[in-house]
Order: sequence, then C-alpha cells, then structure tokens
Amino acid sequence: MVHLLLGVIYLAFISLGLPDSLLGSAWPSMYGQLGVPLSYAGVLSMIISAGTIVSSLNSDRLTSRFGPGRVTACSVALTALALLGFSVSGQFWMLCLWAVPYGLGAGSVDAALNNYVALHYASRHMSWLHCMWGVGTLVGPNLISYALSGGQGWETGYRTISLLQLALTAVLVFSLPLWKRAAAAGDGEEQAVHQALTLRQAAQLPGAKTAVLGFFCYCALEQTAGLWAASYLVLHGGFTAEKAAAMAALFYIGITAGRAACGFITGALGDVRMIRLGQGVILAGVAAMALPFDFAMQAGFVLVGLGCAPIYPSIIHATPARFGAARSQALIGLQMAGAYVGTLLMPPLFGLIAGRVSASWLPVYLLAILAAMFAANEHANRVTGLVRPAKAAHEQA
Repeated sequence: MVHLLLGVIYLAFISLGLPDSLLGSAWPSMYGQLGVPLSYAGVLSMIISAGTIVSSLNSDRLTSRFGPGRVTACSVALTALALLGFSVSGQFWMLCLWAVPYGLGAGSVDAALNNYVALHYASRHMSWLHCMWGVGTLVGPNLISYALSGGQGWETGYRTISLLQLALTAVLVFSLPLWKRAAAAGDGEEQAVHQALTLRQAAQLPGAKTAVLGFFCYCALEQTAGLWAASYLVLHGGFTAEKAAAMAALFYIGITAGRAACGFITGALGDVRMIRLGQGVILAGVAAMALPFDFAMQAGFVLVGLGCAPIYPSIIHATPARFGAARSQALIGLQMAGAYVGTLLMPPLFGLIAGRVSASWLPVYLLAILAAMFAANEHANRVTGLVRPAKAAHEQA
C-alpha cells in the first residue's frame, strides 16, 4: 500500500507541473492576439500567485480537516477547470477571471503533499517527486510549440493540458481509499507530531523569517526564468516565437534531469550542501545567458534549471530538521506563502523592466535574486542550528 500511494503522489506531482510552464511558453503568441502589452503576463502571474498564497496559508487547516488525498483531488480538478477556461478565453479580462481558480488550485495541494513527503519519505524521494513536477512542466512548452507549429493556436495547448488534468483527477479520486488506510495506520504517530501554530507563532520561530525569504527568492528566480525565457530569446536573442517556445523547455529539462540525478546524491551530501551546489550552478547559468551567442543562451537556461533542481526539494526536506516535525506543516505552509509572494511580485516586476527598458536585463535581475537567496538560506541554517558558525565549530574542535 505504501508503494502504491507513493505512485499516486508521483502522479500528483506531475499534475502540479503541467500548468506551471504554459503561460511563459505561450505568451509571445498570446499577447499580440489579445492586443495587450508584453508586460501583462505579469498581471496574470500576480493573480495566479495571489490565489496560491491564500490557499497555501490555509493548507494546514484544510489538510487537517479533509486530509491530503481529498485536498489533492479537489485542487487538481479546480486547476483543470481553470485551464479549460483559459482555452476558451478570447479577451484578457477573461483570462484574469480564470486565473483565480488557476492559483487557488495550487497552494493547498503543494503544501500538503510536500509536508507529507518530508515527514514520511527519504530525501531521495523528495528529489524524484519534484523531478515528476519537472516532467509535467516539460509537457506544457512542447504542447504549445506543437500547437503553434501546426497552426492550431495556443488555445489547443491549454485545452489538451486541461484534459490531462481531468484524467489525473479521476485517478486521484479512485486513490482516496489509499490515503484513508495510510492515515488509519499512522494515526497515532500523526497526532503525536502535529502541532498547530498560528501564522504569527510560526513566523516568530528563530530562523523562520529568513527561511521564508530564502524560499521567496528561490521561487521568484525559478518563476521569473520560466516565465520570461521565451520572451528573452525572442526579444534579445532574435529567435522566432515557435523556436523560443521549444527552447524555453530547456529550462525545465534542466530542472527535471537535475532532480532525477539529485535523488542519487542527496543522501550523501545532505540538504545544506545540495542547496549550495544548486546556487553555484545557477550562477554559472546566469553568466552563460548573458553571452551574445545562441548556444550560450540555450546552455544558460539549462544550467539555471539544473541549479534550481536541488534547491526546492532540499529546502522542503530540511524543514522538519530546522524547526521540528511537530511544526513542519505550519512552517511549510508559511514558506509556501512566501514563495508565492515571490512569484506574485518578482516576475511582473521584471515584466515592467522588459517593457520599459529591455528584456536583456534578465541575467542581471536573476543574479540579484540569487545573491539574496544565498544570504537568506545561510542565515536560516545558522540560526536553526542546521550548520554551525565557523568560529563555534573551530572552538569546539
């Protein structure tokens, strides 16, 4: 039963990734057809992120009441409905309306599944599960590219993903008895480790604020790179919209391949070293993006994706070690909210820069976020005792 439930969670992570890469890949074709400025992708991103913030802040309450299985199934169904709405929207204001359930469907399920895996499975499964998210994100850009190349339009890509989400919803509904059996088998353990915290109590824990800031920066960087990759390649690199949509998938290929590989080494290196390794690879990728060569730009997005690969799962898996298993659901929900604030604010901010100055500033923008991420994670590690300050370690030695 444990292995079967793990397989269902793998499918759920694929469903989380399916919608995440659609907007960035389709937008170079969408904004002209809709008659809106390039920067309006940031508006949709903000609405989606606002919905995820609301649902992630309520994830602890919803999961406690309904269980992770029901929350997951309902959330995927809501996302499927929103994607279908996108596919029949001919005006920008309609997309804004459908972006609300689009965002609400993501937050609770993300926090619930991540905490469940962090508590019950080894770190390698966290990496491989987020690799499945990467598999989902790879499907979106390729479907958009295929639809555009076939003259069917971006709407076909959204409609196809909606149908895939509906199929995954059916699988999740049929899997609900597995979640009930797992909850019954571990009921005593779950009650022992769970400690309900208000948002204020969670935020006041030592290291919580900088942990949230680190997650804010990570998701800001990931979403900004994913949302604006195709536009950067078109406006700065001179690629066609069709080729840029396909090339934007390189970023998600990097994430997916990286997380598959990370599952084999994360047990040996540990969460802290994996986060640092990822940040170093992102730095190399940002430098390559800035070079005036087509191959370097493409390689840069692959490297940024590879660098992103270990960071998200490692931060999540480190949460029980940083703050204790009893507080992990509350802290993961708080970190998710911070992450979605990052996705709400930072990609649209770059949209303004791209629209009013130049899209060529993307590498500089990503570099600034990376520097803040590094500082925040290192501070959180020291405050929570996940790593010892160099001076203290030297004195003890």
